[in-house]
Amino acid sequence: MRKLYAVLISAAVLLGLVGPVSAQSALNEILDSGVLKVGTTGDWNPMSVRDPATNSYKGFDIDVMNELASDLGVEVEFVPTDWKTLVNGVVAGNYNLTGSASILPARMKVAAFSNVYLEAVMYPFTTEDKEADFDGWDSINKSGVKVATTLGTSFEPLVKQWFPEAEITVIEAPARGYQEVLSGRADVFVTSNIEGSTLMENFPVVRVPNTDPRQPSQIAMLMAQDDQVWINYINTWIELKKRRGFFEDLKAKWKL
Repeated sequence: MRKLYAVLISAAVLLGLVGPVSAQSALNEILDSGVLKVGTTGDWNPMSVRDPATNSYKGFDIDVMNELASDLGVEVEFVPTDWKTLVNGVVAGNYNLTGSASILPARMKVAAFSNVYLEAVMYPFTTEDKEADFDGWDSINKSGVKVATTLGTSFEPLVKQWFPEAEITVIEAPARGYQEVLSGRADVFVTSNIEGSTLMENFPVVRVPNTDPRQPSQIAMLMAQDDQVWINYINTWIELKKRRGFFEDLKAKWKL
């Protein structure tokens, strides 16, 4: 049996976390098939970015999953999904786990989250030519201001909560809120500091002036709730990689 698999499972058994590996566990299926299936949206820069020309992916999440597959001794298959179906896909067994996602109570009702390995906060962004039109969060919550957000993301309910006086446009993936703002169809979008820093490097967007960070969020992977063996394996793997500096190295690589 593969060395890392044996080490992690042995550690879990010694800690009393699991008994013998169940034949129904995704871990067995992955090792038997030689394939780790990962649900990823391909639209969260720099976490998961899909190149439509080659149907290939790059990003923080992609590096994490390639490392996980390597330690398991299997190949990785990235399964396209979007934010509104991300949770449904893991519940239905379309993939063994997802890439990074914010931990939300609604998602916790039907799926399990791994241990946390990243944190984020939320900011509003606009285009450079509209920067002078806004000053602070309250300047967005006004009639006539158009705020764009993507269906199924963690930003969607926050935008509706924070800006009840503004005009909210909810679009469906693969379209994104920032694209609506860049096109001039909206004035503001909200995203994490993780994505926002990358967008500011590549597009004429800026953080709305005088806005403090909101909604600290913990980032983790999603898995099926009823597979404790697989959950324990992933959590032990994450903690092992944390201790070895893997996640810190990736954060530096992707400027997080």
